[in-house]
Amino acid sequence: MGRGLRALHNLQLIDLSVPISPSTAEPGPPQIEYVDHHQAATELATITTRLLRDSLPASERSQAVITEDAFQSGLGLANENLHLDTHAGTHMDAPWHFGPLCENLPAKTIDQVPLDWCFGPGVVLDLRFKKAGELITSADLALALERIGYALQPRDIVLLMTGADKHFTKKDYFTAHAGMGREATLWLLDQGIKTIGIDSWGFDRPADVMLSDYWRTGDRATLLPAHMVGREREYCHMEKMANFDKIPVPYGFWVSCFPIKVERASAGWIRAVALIEKEDVCD
Repeated sequence: MGRGLRALHNLQLIDLSVPISPSTAEPGPPQIEYVDHHQAATELATITTRLLRDSLPASERSQAVITEDAFQSGLGLANENLHLDTHAGTHMDAPWHFGPLCENLPAKTIDQVPLDWCFGPGVVLDLRFKKAGELITSADLALALERIGYALQPRDIVLLMTGADKHFTKKDYFTAHAGMGREATLWLLDQGIKTIGIDSWGFDRPADVMLSDYWRTGDRATLLPAHMVGREREYCHMEKMANFDKIPVPYGFWVSCFPIKVERASAGWIRAVALIEKEDVCD
């Protein structure tokens, strides 16, 4: 076995994603039609009968019928039909999500996001000291970094742990998190960060908090300020991540977060994973 393959065996993999599920707390939950093996056999029999008849002379077509018995044990191949948006479940927002232009150029869609933004050294910042609805500031980020004794490096993938992932199936998931704003987002980007993840429903503060501020002040800057940074500075963020508390080290690990390549889309689903070298591996 080569050295590279041996290194793979030395890695612990931690799932940082939540499932795409009809039971998730979403304004419009994903709809999943599950086609079991019996239903699949019936559907497949209909499809294959049509295909067979199309291949035969007209005189033979009426006699050609494929039934469920043609398939082993009378079972077809299970399948699922989904109706959902690209922001369901754990996903990455592309610059196009924030606005049509970024840095005065056409904003990148998810299929245009550079792959090297989607794999890199990970850093977990524990922000669970912030209450739900509060604004995460650059001082909060600096404090979290100070506590782990780490200085951010360009292209680190920063994971913001609010603890809101524990509310994923609960009604308060929309409001269970502290959120980023303009100042803290720019603070990360100024240090060369291109990809940021958060374990909550949204990247900004909860919608009810922002709407309350807007109603009181009439200031449009109170609505989605962190997202709006993406109209000026190119970056991606990931929402609805999970299990940051299961990563045993705050840094010194890798994050893989490649989005599904949906053409011209504002976001893509990801199966985000932390890769950590096992401490008990022998050379």
